[in-house]
Amino acid sequence: MGRRDDYRFLQLIDAIASINQKVNLIGVVIETSIPKQSKGTDCFCTIRIVDESKPSPGIAINFFAENMEKLPQVMAAGDIIQLSHVVMKMHGSEVYAVFNKKFSSFALFEGKHGRSFVPYQFSATYHAREQDKKFILELRKWLIEHPNETGSQDLPSLKEIREGEHFNLACKILHLCEVKKDEWILFVWDGTDTPPALVEPKFEDEKEDPLPLQLEPFPLPRDVLCTFPAVGTVLRVIIRRGNEKLDLNVLKSGRWVKFVNLKCESHAALWCAFIMPFTKICYLPDDDDIILQRQRSYDERISSKWGRMPLSCFPWPSDLTETDHPDVPFVTLMHVLTNPEVTSKFRCVVRVVAVFPWRVEDFYSPVGAYRIRLTLEDATARIHAFLYADDAVNFFGGYYPVDVMTRKRNTLLGIPESDEGREMKDGFRNPSWMQCCLKSYYVDKGDPWGSRNYRMFATRLLN
Repeated sequence: MGRRDDYRFLQLIDAIASINQKVNLIGVVIETSIPKQSKGTDCFCTIRIVDESKPSPGIAINFFAENMEKLPQVMAAGDIIQLSHVVMKMHGSEVYAVFNKKFSSFALFEGKHGRSFVPYQFSATYHAREQDKKFILELRKWLIEHPNETGSQDLPSLKEIREGEHFNLACKILHLCEVKKDEWILFVWDGTDTPPALVEPKFEDEKEDPLPLQLEPFPLPRDVLCTFPAVGTVLRVIIRRGNEKLDLNVLKSGRWVKFVNLKCESHAALWCAFIMPFTKICYLPDDDDIILQRQRSYDERISSKWGRMPLSCFPWPSDLTETDHPDVPFVTLMHVLTNPEVTSKFRCVVRVVAVFPWRVEDFYSPVGAYRIRLTLEDATARIHAFLYADDAVNFFGGYYPVDVMTRKRNTLLGIPESDEGREMKDGFRNPSWMQCCLKSYYVDKGDPWGSRNYRMFATRLLN
C-alpha cells in the first residue's frame, strides 16, 4: 500500500510528528476501553488504532462526548475508523490523539470482509466524500494481506493464568449480573481449564466460615447455569464501578471479546479476574483466528471419551481412588449441576478442597455411622457431596484408629507433611485429582430441584 499523498488523511507515522495540530486519520481498531463517565460532565473512552505505517501498538485516540450513545461503538476488532480534525498530543513519551466533540468527527466501517462504504456509526459532524472510499478499500486489502495486525493472535488461554499477574484474554461472554451495589460479575469462557489453585490452610473454620461454592453471594439461577458450557472453566470477571460510571451495556452475552490488562487473583481458591481502570476491550469478528482455534480445540476435546477430565490431570488422575465403574466416561461437575434429571449417577474427576467435620473423631454419628460432607471441585464448578454410612465404610475400607483416619483425611485434602511425618497446618494445600462416583437425590418431593443433594458412592480410597 503506497504512501498517502491525498490531503485528506495522514498516515499514523506522520501524525505522531504533528503535535498540537489538527489532523485527519483513518486506521484499523485493535482495542477499546469500556466507556465511562469522565471527571467532568462528559463521557469518555479510548480507542487504539493501527495502519500500515504504524502497526501494533499503533496510537490511542481519546474520545469525549455528551453521552455514552455518542461515543464510538466498535462492533469488532479489525473494523475501520475514519477521524477528522483530531488533535495530536503528547504525554511523556506517548503520542496520542484527542477527539473534540465540538469540531472533530468520526465514522466506523466494517473491516476486511466489509463490502459497503456506508458507515454503521458516525458522529453528527461527519461528511462522507467519494474519494474516502479508496482509503477504506486499501485498508481492507491490507488487513486481508496482514491478518495478524488486529492483535488477537497468540493470546494466552485460561489454562495459563497466574495469580497476581496482568494478562490478556480472548473469551466468550456468557452472562453479566449485579451482585451488590456498584459491583458486577461478568462470566466468560474460552473452552480451556484454569489450573488448580492452591488452597489456604483453613480447616477448623469450615463450620462457621465454609469454603464458598462460588464467588457470587448466591448461586446463579438454574436456567442461567444451564446456558453455560459443561466443559471448560467459566471465569468470574469482577467489575467494581467505584466513582467511575462505566457503561456496561457494551458487554453483550454471546460475543467473543479480547480483554487487555485484566488482573488475575485467587479468592478462596477460586480463580477470578478484575477489570482495572486501564483495561481495554474489543469484540472479535466471528472468523477471527483465535476464535476458530479455541473452537477447534474445544470440539476435539469434547469428542474424546476422556475429554471431560480437567486438563491439568492428563493423562490420568492420581491413583488415590478407584471406582466400581471404570469404563463409564467422566463428566464435569457443571454437567452434574445442569443435568436435566434431578436424580442421576455420574463419574467425575475432582479434588477434595474441604471436609466437615474437621476432627476425624466427629466423622461418626451417635449411632456409629459415618456422616461427612466433602467440598469437591473440578475446573468447572464446586459442590458439596456427602459420604454417609455404608458408602463411607466402602470408601475408607472400614473403621480405623484416629491416627490412621487422620492420615487418610490429610491425604485427601493434600495437607503437606514435614520430613518427620508431622502435619504442616501453615502450608498451602494442593489436593490430588481423584476419580469418584456421585449420585444426585432430593429430600423434598415438593421441591426436588431446590432440595437436590449429592452423595459419593462406589468409590474406594486406596491410600
